Amino acid sequence: MTRAWRCTGLSWGDGGPTLRWEGGRHSGLARGRRVAFAVLAGSVRTCVGARGHGCPMRAEVSGRSTGARCEECARLDRAHSVAADTVADDPRPYRVYLAWFGPGMVKVGITAAERGPARLLEQGAVTFSWLGQGPLMAARRTEELLRAALGVPDRIPYADKRAVRSALPSAGERAAELAELHASAVGLAGWPESLERAPFQAVDHGAVFGLEGLLRADGVVSELVAGGVVSGDLLAVAGPDLHLATGRGVVVLDTRLMTGWELTGTAGGELSVPVREMGEPGVQDGLF
Repeated sequence: MTRAWRCTGLSWGDGGPTLRWEGGRHSGLARGRRVAFAVLAGSVRTCVGARGHGCPMRAEVSGRSTGARCEECARLDRAHSVAADTVADDPRPYRVYLAWFGPGMVKVGITAAERGPARLLEQGAVTFSWLGQGPLMAARRTEELLRAALGVPDRIPYADKRAVRSALPSAGERAAELAELHASAVGLAGWPESLERAPFQAVDHGAVFGLEGLLRADGVVSELVAGGVVSGDLLAVAGPDLHLATGRGVVVLDTRLMTGWELTGTAGGELSVPVREMGEPGVQDGLF
């Protein structure tokens, strides 16, 4: 009988990026290694549930969804989300940050201070700097202030991030662009008194992601399908994205598409899942 595994997502830790699997197993994602798996023939993608609980209906979900949740579980998950601004009484300190993804592509966001830079790695931020730290609602007000006063968005589509990763300016140039915006941000009037400003300090993830000399991606996996195979050599990992050298060129796999499927190992084989060319419209990525 074929052994099947269910992926629970990609995580970033001190040891670098790893794929997580139900049951506690982890698979390291060292650049240069072969990534090869198959979707179990005859299987369907089912909802991953919400807030650590399985979907009671084990509802079938679209292969193109990056959330892998049915409508009800998505509602429950969002109802307890700081990112969705539905939680106002979290007592933990929060940090406000500026994240750079490419020329002219900077966003503002917040993350729990205890998480450190994990949120920035998860989003694929190439460079970032903290702006300040304080209570949740003060961090929220600061985020809104920057959006209103400086026009800094709180979301950059993943399609835009992927399109520029192979042609980024130097680390010094991206830090300089971020420094200019940081100076404008901390100089604004109207910051909440309870939010302590942080000095500019650029943190660069270019080497961590493996972006130096990265080849331009030819396509993006649009969905996994029953019986489909993903196979390629790992060139880079940025946020949830794997950049793979395959028989049909460099292809990006958003690992969020793996959740909800029954997957099994494969000795090889060619990429045989739907792929769209770079620049073609995909699906809504969610909040970030």
